[in-house]
Amino acid sequence: MPHKITLTGSATGPLREYDRYVAFDMREKGSPSAPKGLKKSTFISYTVFVAKKAFNKTGLTKKSIMQEKILIQGEPTLDIPIDECPGEVGVICFQITVLPNKKDKEGNEPNDKKEAKQEASAAQQEVAATKQEEKPVATFQPAPKEEKKETKAVKPQVKQEPTKEKKVEPKKNTLPNQPKGTQDLLNFDDIIVPEEFLKTRPNPEKTQKVIDFVKRTGRLDEPLTIEKGSNILKDGYRRYVVAKTVKMDKVPVMYEYQKS
Repeated sequence: MPHKITLTGSATGPLREYDRYVAFDMREKGSPSAPKGLKKSTFISYTVFVAKKAFNKTGLTKKSIMQEKILIQGEPTLDIPIDECPGEVGVICFQITVLPNKKDKEGNEPNDKKEAKQEASAAQQEVAATKQEEKPVATFQPAPKEEKKETKAVKPQVKQEPTKEKKVEPKKNTLPNQPKGTQDLLNFDDIIVPEEFLKTRPNPEKTQKVIDFVKRTGRLDEPLTIEKGSNILKDGYRRYVVAKTVKMDKVPVMYEYQKS
């Protein structure tokens, strides 16, 4: 019989789209206690593959999939290429379900149950009120007043120094799902290609391999090298041709600074 697997949680990474399916990463923690003599299990990362038709029926989007809690039922697989399956285990999804939040559950309760809860709380308040009325009132006899002079200690006033505002360091922009070494995303039309590159023709076989990689992963395998300030292409003409072929709006770049 085929193995079955069930996962619950939210996506831990961005949604990746392919021709007929989408993929995203999830993570689950094992049981906190293990049988004596065995090591405790740690976090296991999964890459889930869902058909586009089944995914679209859930109403999930690229943003909401990382916020909503979902239930995945499927089978583990080891036949997916590493560049498409960064998780430790690949999961072919047969059924995906969005789990309701606690607030949604409370809102969906029938009116009869809500009214019963309100009546029970009102009854409890009435019982508490009757118990307070039955308690005997204790008589209070005032004690003889003793005249005492209160001495107030005068504390010296301490001047408060104005607090210095801490400089908030700007957060570094992270570039998810981009090749290693990427420093920025640049508009494709802003790149200036020197004439010596335009006179050459990249190897068609190597170019086709890069095109196939972009279609599988949705990104280039390496960033283009651009001169800082002038946006002149310094290296990566083959990847420039691929980005132009697949009509990429933005491309990953790394900067080469001008020599002074």
